[in-house]
Amino acid sequence: MTTGESERALTGGNELTGPDGVTRCSWGNTAPDYAEYHDIEWGVPLRGETALFERLSLEAFQSGLSWLTILRKREAFRDAFAGFAPNAVATFTGDDVARLLDDARIVRNRAKIHATIGNARAIAELETPLDDLLWSFAPDPRERPVTMADVPAVTPESTAMARTLKKRGFTFVGPTTCYAMMQATGMVDDHVAGCHRAV
Repeated sequence: MTTGESERALTGGNELTGPDGVTRCSWGNTAPDYAEYHDIEWGVPLRGETALFERLSLEAFQSGLSWLTILRKREAFRDAFAGFAPNAVATFTGDDVARLLDDARIVRNRAKIHATIGNARAIAELETPLDDLLWSFAPDPRERPVTMADVPAVTPESTAMARTLKKRGFTFVGPTTCYAMMQATGMVDDHVAGCHRAV
């Protein structure tokens, strides 16, 4: 064991080991749903307009809530928002807003529902495909974080992404939301050193 490993062990490095004996980012050990999401999806490069619109929308719905709440409602969100196909969501009307506000399976936040519909409409106006636009902000690989305390909540790239999206008519896309989406979709790799997904 190196000095660094000894220090991590003394300062809670063992929090990386889950109840199943697998080492992962500490948040992934707090619930079985998180472990599955961490091990299979989080940080895996994701492409495609619909997939990225879904992630951007769900991160916006998560604002102020636990990601676990959103994760457990994800299938209901997909059902309620036409599979997050932007061209379908862009056609939603006031009747759809009313339907969504009555749907107890999802987070019923009027501003976030309107933002999701508005963002779908903004996608249709983009000169650059959403996939290419979002991935253009992916930074060069950087040094892997040693602990979760080393993982930023905002970066210059996520700030630039948020600014660009807002200029193009998107809402509920602040720098923190953008960075969470960048982590989730593999635009950045924030699996900490010692995590079995750190490669």
